[in-house]
Amino acid sequence: MQSQIQNDRDTVVIIGTGGTIAGAAASAQDALGYTSAQLGVAELAAGLDGGPLQTEQLAQVDSRDMSHALWQQLARRVAEHLARPAVCGVVVTHGTDTMEETAYFLQRVLAPRKPVVLTGAMLPATHHQADGPRNLAHAVALARHPGAQGVLVAFAGHVWSSLEVRKAHSRRLDAFNAGDAGPLALFEPAGVRELRAWPQGAALGLTAISADPPAWPWVEVLASHAGFDARTVAALCAAGVRGLAVAGTGNGSLHHALQAALNDALAVGVAVLLTSRCAAGGVLGDAPFEVAAQLTPWQARVELLLRLLAVK
Repeated sequence: MQSQIQNDRDTVVIIGTGGTIAGAAASAQDALGYTSAQLGVAELAAGLDGGPLQTEQLAQVDSRDMSHALWQQLARRVAEHLARPAVCGVVVTHGTDTMEETAYFLQRVLAPRKPVVLTGAMLPATHHQADGPRNLAHAVALARHPGAQGVLVAFAGHVWSSLEVRKAHSRRLDAFNAGDAGPLALFEPAGVRELRAWPQGAALGLTAISADPPAWPWVEVLASHAGFDARTVAALCAAGVRGLAVAGTGNGSLHHALQAALNDALAVGVAVLLTSRCAAGGVLGDAPFEVAAQLTPWQARVELLLRLLAVK
């Protein structure tokens, strides 16, 4: 359902997908025993001001259950809204657990010239100190900020790039960071203070994700660890995996059994992309496989997924 809007050129569309920001608990003091995705996006947006708004409820899910099909729907709806002259930007309310994956996916597919801002919350909407309203207000302000572009994450007073963001803490209100890169901008009383350039890049386009979800390639995340058993890779290859995003230890180092098994996987056509299981630092220098630079293992999985879709 879409709310009525003014015919203006600074309309912000808020697309709801669920998450903790829409969560509810029986008690206003309960920060953990809540159910995600209970409140509608129109209710979350009530009271926001500063310009015309439109709300659209695309889904109501806990983001741990985000799917390829929902990514596909979201990318299409975001693109459709961005193409409207009246729309200056789009905000997506989203659960925090997979926000870094969705943000990276949307940036690689759309690389929008207008801002697309993901936001969410660490406390449910019913909590007496709910952080969602402030985050949503900041996200809407960022969607109207002159010159802003690309897919961004607005959270706890910071703006993060979709190409760098990662969830770094399981409970703190400032749950996100960008590894060594730092924020793109800060929210201050006077408005948005820009620190670095907005994310850019070439868009893969919606045609890259036009296949039905069952046809999407199977890509998994695999981590190196002490005592790694090479049968893990062999079993995945035998079952039909198409790509492996590998989280190496430290600066991308790999257990010898895993490295040998990955070479076997490459030989039978399985794509491999190497990153680090460390929270910051990425992989630098020579490596036995292609490196995903500063991406998290889960963003590296998205990158492989999109690459494989592009060559289908």
